[in-house]
Order: sequence, then C-alpha cells, then structure tokens
Amino acid sequence: MKIIIINGPNLNLLGKRENDIYGEKSFNEFFEILVQKYSTIELCHFQSNIEGEIIDKIQETGYNFDGIVLNAAAYTHTSVGIADAVRAVNTPVVEVHISNTFSRENFRHKSFSAPHVKGVIVGFGLQSYELALQSFLQ
Repeated sequence: MKIIIINGPNLNLLGKRENDIYGEKSFNEFFEILVQKYSTIELCHFQSNIEGEIIDKIQETGYNFDGIVLNAAAYTHTSVGIADAVRAVNTPVVEVHISNTFSRENFRHKSFSAPHVKGVIVGFGLQSYELALQSFLQ
C-alpha cells in the first residue's frame, strides 16, 4: 500500500507556531513515528506553501497511489483549484485538520474539498493523520 500525506501552507512550522493549537512536535518528527508504526505501508509526504505545487502533487499521485491524506490548511477554505484536483483524481483522499476548524473563525467552517473526499477528520491534533491512515487499512 502506498499513501502520501500532502500538507499545505505553514504546516512546515509545526512545533514552532501556535503550540497551543498545533502542539510542540514538528511534522517531520511525527512522520518518522508514523513510518515506524506503519512499516507495511509505503508512506511519503510533501509540503508546500504554494497552491499550484499542491495541485501538481495531487495530480501526480492521484492515479498511482492507494491513498492521499490531505491537509490543505488555509487553502481548504479558499481553493477551488485544489478541490477540483481532488475531484479529478481516482485515488481516495481523506481531508485532515489538526485543530477543530469548527471551533475557530467562521471562514474555517467551509471546506471546498470536503464534498469530494472519502472523509474528513478534524480536531485530533497530529493523531488526525493516523486516523486517516487507519481509514485506508480497513
């Protein structure tokens, strides 16, 4: 099984920014834990602050991976382009968010990609990624 985690803007700052919301662990630290725990899965990850690069990665992996875990971050609430890319590919996508987006600002309550994904996981911290991985294993 081959799964990619695609992270959007500012998620490269995990462990440094707003620790009360996002925690103190960097994504790379967390990713290494996932790789060890799920050694039977070929896991890779990609992060970009650039919308077009995220779209390119969805298109690149969306026909030859078994799953995409997508945290488009702020682009979730603004990007029709990312939503269109998710809708265009065959690979199932699970949308994740570290924070509970529904307990935050109103503009974070809308996801353009949610109608086109297998499921949405919000508010479980970095564990949201692991829950998404488990959804592909069932």
